[in-house]
Amino acid sequence: MARRQSFRSRSLFIAFSLLIVQLPSRPATAQAVPQLCPAQLGDRVAAIVNRSEFARLRWGILIQTQSPLQSSNQPPTTLAAHDAERYFIPASNAKLLTTAAALTQLGSEFRIRTSIYQVDATASGVVLAIVGRGDPSVSDAELRQLAQQLSDRGITTIDQLIADDHYIRGETANPTWEWEDIQAGYGAPASSLILNQNRINLTLVPQAVGQPLRVEWATPTAGQGWQIDNQSQTVEATAPEFLQVGRDFSRPVLVVRGQLRVNAAPEPVAIAVTQPSQIFLDRFRQILTAQQIRVHQVAIAPTAVSANLPEVAAIESPDLASLIQVANQRSNNLYAEAILRSLGATNPDATSHLDAGLAALTLALTRLNISPNSYHLVDGSGLSRRDLVSPTALVQTLQAMARSPYAAVFRESLAIAGESGTLRNSFRNTPIQGRLRGKTGSLTGVTTLSGYFDPAHYSPLVFSILVNQANTAIDDATAAIDEILLLMAQLQDC
Repeated sequence: MARRQSFRSRSLFIAFSLLIVQLPSRPATAQAVPQLCPAQLGDRVAAIVNRSEFARLRWGILIQTQSPLQSSNQPPTTLAAHDAERYFIPASNAKLLTTAAALTQLGSEFRIRTSIYQVDATASGVVLAIVGRGDPSVSDAELRQLAQQLSDRGITTIDQLIADDHYIRGETANPTWEWEDIQAGYGAPASSLILNQNRINLTLVPQAVGQPLRVEWATPTAGQGWQIDNQSQTVEATAPEFLQVGRDFSRPVLVVRGQLRVNAAPEPVAIAVTQPSQIFLDRFRQILTAQQIRVHQVAIAPTAVSANLPEVAAIESPDLASLIQVANQRSNNLYAEAILRSLGATNPDATSHLDAGLAALTLALTRLNISPNSYHLVDGSGLSRRDLVSPTALVQTLQAMARSPYAAVFRESLAIAGESGTLRNSFRNTPIQGRLRGKTGSLTGVTTLSGYFDPAHYSPLVFSILVNQANTAIDDATAAIDEILLLMAQLQDC
């Protein structure tokens, strides 16, 4: 999802401000499937949208039959629509536009390369520069691969190790994101050198009643140098639960507030790092030392290192087909933002890979016959509340990708109802399980779902359902979206 995750096992909210969202469970019991004629769907959907409890929220809906192959001139049939041309905050449904544009422009085999170049050789060792190009998949395992490659070359001493973080130009954190979001792990910066998704993972563990929660870092070294301002508490088993986790941007101070019930399960949380290049460099030095490679000095490069130097080691990301699967199925914001900046990097003159990526996205979608006037994006993930997208733009994108050479890759990047990704706990034991591939999205007051649906007794469908300005519990709006999907499952030719 674009923003805060839900915890369906109990009434717990984890957030970085008091604007907290919880998504409800999707239907989980088997239901008999009545029959519904296509001509009836519009009225049945309107009856849901026009309920009194939804009088003040905004619905955007478009449900169409999936277009046939590109060789056919037969247009799709619209079965239901409500304000389909209007703008809505899409939340993580924006990732559909980002990943569609990236596939179209870069191809499914595109990979992001991280290189180590030999800058110089001295009497005491070599001078090496590691150049990152925004690969969001780099973890400790990949750094160990690089260290092994250097060891295999016989390098035992590095006089100076330089980190070059100049490849991604411009903003690494979007200037339109809210303050609490850039503190959170889901709002980590999309920098040139990314390690472990530029976030620090930790777990909060209840103790005895009245005691603060125990903070456990994911790795022994992750908490080094951090101070913890722990204002949390373990409470009785019947007390409410909530958490606020944030960080000080001027110094390494972790702030933990809130409460968990005694004997409750530990809760994983994450915070974004503020100096990703330095963290990358320091961790790589530790891994090189473990590989018996001595590093005398480390430094951040003041300017970009020439790519014409000898490359002595390199790793590549998984292919773009795999990267967009993480972005869409897991709704990973960092992956979506890194993919957008890879689009921007195709413009060699760009001063901002964010802006260039958005321009390339618009160009790619225009070539797919999606009007630039049907959406307005300021990021690649949907985390910004300034993103605006119409249901028409989302459905047209889904339709265009279904006709494209990347149809299977794009479809497989989406979550499957009741089986995988952000929909793995949704629609289980219903006629929708296994038949819906979609993209979820959520922000405070926003819940969205768009994708492909194959009813058992009707033609394949493409849909987008966006809810904004939800003044009632978001559970009610999400449950109403589920009702609409269950209606679609009843369709058959009449």
